[in-house]
Amino acid sequence: MIKRAAATALAIASLLAACSPAAQNEAAEAADAIAADANATMREAVSDIDAASDKAFGAAENAIDSVGNSIDAATAKGKAKTSEALRDAADAIEGSGGK
Repeated sequence: MIKRAAATALAIASLLAACSPAAQNEAAEAADAIAADANATMREAVSDIDAASDKAFGAAENAIDSVGNSIDAATAKGKAKTSEALRDAADAIEGSGGK
């Protein structure tokens, strides 16, 4: 887009040599406006891409955190059930006279 604006400005500049000073000024101002519009469009596009990237990375980070939390909760639950089963087994052994 910037290359296109630069090419347009160059074409306008080459035509200016045959124009009056007033026409040259107007053409130069038009070329500046075209270049400014192209730059503004590119800045807006970069800004939009940055915002979309930030949103996507944030969503991915939240998903990873959620998976990690689920794993932590499942691990804690498994440890608790294993401890309870070991206590029950120990109680059963003690109750059966196998001291």
